[in-house]
Amino acid sequence: MKHRTTFVAGAALGYVLGTKAGRERYEQMRRASRRLAENPNFQEAAGAIRAKGEELAGAARERAPEQLRERIPGLHRETPPEYEDPRREATHP
Repeated sequence: MKHRTTFVAGAALGYVLGTKAGRERYEQMRRASRRLAENPNFQEAAGAIRAKGEELAGAARERAPEQLRERIPGLHRETPPEYEDPRREATHP
């Protein structure tokens, strides 16, 4: 679905930029898109889609660390507190 939306948006943009109808057709399409954007039903649907996207992004953020710990060897274990990374300078004298 994502690819289809991207394709349609790209095709519309290409049409607008490459049309022989010129400025008049561009203005007509701009007015139609503005009417659509101002439509309360469209705004409600866009808000619902935005909320769902934020919800899914939050869930992905929460789950990503768990999945990484499971898939990357050694990442699931805690680093012992006595371990000091030899690549870092000592913080104590």
